[in-house]
Amino acid sequence: MVNNLSEKSKENVEYMIEEIKQKLNVINIGAIKPSHFNEEMYEELKDIYELVKKKNTFSPSEMQAIVEELGNLRK
Repeated sequence: MVNNLSEKSKENVEYMIEEIKQKLNVINIGAIKPSHFNEEMYEELKDIYELVKKKNTFSPSEMQAIVEELGNLRK
């Protein structure tokens, strides 16, 4: 499924969060929910999404940094 991520929408926020969780293989899936994010942080979330999609593997410290950044974007 390819979304037009240039549009700020709740659906795109949900899509990017789900893709990030899947790529990072987040163990505590309940800790990251699309409802925690709003469209005001859309560009920042999109930046994280694009970073995550580019890489094939992540070190533990990279994963921690990404999860912390997602935590900073929560509403």
